[in-house]
Amino acid sequence: MDAAASSALGWLCAGVTALLGVTVLRRAHRSPLGKAKVLLWSLLAALLCVAPLGAAGGLLGVLVAVCLARSVCPGDSDLLPVADRAVLITGSDTGIGHALAKYLDSLGFVVFAGVLNKDGPGAEELRRSCSQRLSVLQLDITNTTQVKEAYLRVSEKVQNAGLWGVVNNAGILGFPADGELLPMSTYRHCMEVNFFGAVEVSKTFLPLLRKSRGRLVNMSSMAGGIPLPRYAAYGASKAALSMFSGVMRQELSKWGIKVTAIHPSGFRTGIEGTAEQWDKQEKELMENLPADTRQAYGEEYLLGLRNYLLHLPSHCAPDLSPVLGAVLQALLARRPQGLYTPGKGAYIPLCIFCCFPLWFVL
Repeated sequence: MDAAASSALGWLCAGVTALLGVTVLRRAHRSPLGKAKVLLWSLLAALLCVAPLGAAGGLLGVLVAVCLARSVCPGDSDLLPVADRAVLITGSDTGIGHALAKYLDSLGFVVFAGVLNKDGPGAEELRRSCSQRLSVLQLDITNTTQVKEAYLRVSEKVQNAGLWGVVNNAGILGFPADGELLPMSTYRHCMEVNFFGAVEVSKTFLPLLRKSRGRLVNMSSMAGGIPLPRYAAYGASKAALSMFSGVMRQELSKWGIKVTAIHPSGFRTGIEGTAEQWDKQEKELMENLPADTRQAYGEEYLLGLRNYLLHLPSHCAPDLSPVLGAVLQALLARRPQGLYTPGKGAYIPLCIFCCFPLWFVL
C-alpha cells in the first residue's frame, strides 16, 4: 500500500474512532473523572490511526475504540417492564440456569425451569425457594419426547399470550484435553447437548415466541468465539450455537423475534462436573488412545490432564451477576445486542481474534 492510500486509511480510521468516542461520551453514565479516562483512551486510539504506523496503526486504533465502546456501553439501559412475561430456561438444575431461574422469578417473571432431573436437589431447591409462578419441567433437551411434553405444558399455561423468552442454557463441558486425544463420543455428546439440543428446543418453541414477538437467548461461550486449547469439542459445539444464533437473528426478525448469543468468560458454574464423572471420562479417553499417540504425548502429560479440571474453578469468577444481567438485557432491552460478553475482559480476546486471527497461532 502506497503512502497516500495508507494516509487516507489512517484518517478514515481516525474518523471512525472519533465517532465512536463521541458516542461513548454521550452514552456513558460516568463521573467527570471516568469520562476523562474515556477521552484519554479515545485520543490514544486516534493517535494510532494517524501515526506513522500507517494502515496497521489505523486498524489497531479502531480496535481500541471498539473495545472501549463495548466496555463503557455494554447494553441498552431502556428495559421493557417485566409484567407477566413468561420465560423458559433449560439446564436449571445447577449453575447459571439455576441462578437465572431464581433471579428472574424474583423480578416477577413467570419462569419455566427445565431440569434434567425433576426430583433432584436443584429442582427441589427451586420449588422450595421460588414463588408459585415458577414451574419445574422435566426437560432433557436431547430427548425429543420430553421437549414435546414441555412444549405442551408451557403452551397450555401461556395460551394466546405466547412465551416471551427461551433461554437455551443447558450445556456440558466434556473432558478438557487436546483435540487429538478426545474420543469421538465426546465430540458427539457435546454437539448433541450444546448444539442439537438447543436447536430442537428453539424450533419447538418458536411458534410460542412468534405469538409474543419475544426473545431467543442462546448461552454460548468465549470458547465458541476464539480457539482455546483443550476445548476442541466444547468450543466447536458452542461455535455452532453462536453461528445458529446469528442466522436465526436475521431470519426471525420479520416476526419481531430478537435473538441473542451470550459469550461469558470464565464463571464458576460446576460445569466441569464431579470426580466420578472425571474418572469415567478419563478412563474412556485412555482406553481409546492408539499406542503411537500415547507414546507421542507421554504418560506424564496424559495423567496430568486431570489436574486442569482440579484447578479450573480457582480461575473462574464466583459471582454470576454479570451473566444474569446480560440475560436480562437480552430479554428486556428494547434493542438488545446480538452478542453479550459478560465477564472481565471477555470482549477483548474475541475482538482481537476477529481482527488478528493469526495472533492465536503459537
